[in-house]
Amino acid sequence: MTPFSDRVTTPRWRADAETWIAERLSDAGLTLTGPIEQRRVRPWSTQLVVPTEGGTVWFKANCRAQAFEPSLQSLLAELAPDEVDEPLAVDQERAWMLTRDRGATLRAHRAPTLDDWERVVREAATLQRLVADHERDVLATGVPDCSPHTVPARFERMLELLGDLPEGDPAHLSADVVERLGEARASVGSAARTLSDSSLPVTLQHGDLHPGNVFAVDGRLRIFDFGDAQWASPLELLCIPWAATHDDPSIPWAKLAAAYREPWSDLLALEEVAELMAAAVVVQPVNRALTWWECLAESTDEEWAEWGEAPARHLAHVLEPWP
Repeated sequence: MTPFSDRVTTPRWRADAETWIAERLSDAGLTLTGPIEQRRVRPWSTQLVVPTEGGTVWFKANCRAQAFEPSLQSLLAELAPDEVDEPLAVDQERAWMLTRDRGATLRAHRAPTLDDWERVVREAATLQRLVADHERDVLATGVPDCSPHTVPARFERMLELLGDLPEGDPAHLSADVVERLGEARASVGSAARTLSDSSLPVTLQHGDLHPGNVFAVDGRLRIFDFGDAQWASPLELLCIPWAATHDDPSIPWAKLAAAYREPWSDLLALEEVAELMAAAVVVQPVNRALTWWECLAESTDEEWAEWGEAPARHLAHVLEPWP
């Protein structure tokens, strides 16, 4: 298999992409005003910056593991138009998407404040609540089903995959870590059951929620970058915000938990958040390890050397207890 980053940097691929972009811009009544730039290439996606007389347009192409993103964003824009922008165009077969520029992200404006983080988690919870009744539609886009009941089997699979890699591979799990993770098997099962038995429905889990993946538009927040999304326990969404803020005394966790709970207040008592988070921080690393493993499946040797440790690093977070 040709690595993703090698495919998307060939003259043929670039010519095909630019032809498609020009056609979709014409459909939207937009005219290209300058050269298209490929500013970033990763093993999982690449972005092209497209200048038009109506402002900048962004082109994104995804690897196979994240090919669902254009269809998912289209669906979310239909279900929750106040939270997610509708793409300008998509080509689901090739996992291509055009979106309008929304300016700087919330994080780019300033160092995120407590108010920023509260708005982000509240908006994300609102989106989760709106989407929760649309499991069939979401899974039809190709979003991975990481519902709590699926986690124990996934844990065993990741443990075997990473433990069987040769020593020296960045994703290799040492015998000691494999043993310690094996001893955590009961904890993984218990956490999965706790989340399954929760009053909260399984729903969309953004996968990488932070102020860098949110635009502030007309007084509202609009979430983007859904390539890491999963169908999972809603509380897993808070693991990234918690990891990003727990060492910052200006961002008290209790405030974030309360803000996240607001859209779920009829289903979730505030004191339940801590119990569910204690389970989510055990389950989320298993699902996150899967995301990294699959999105690196099309990496080059050099890319694997740079990012290949991520699946093992995330799986090992299972051993880190909730404070």
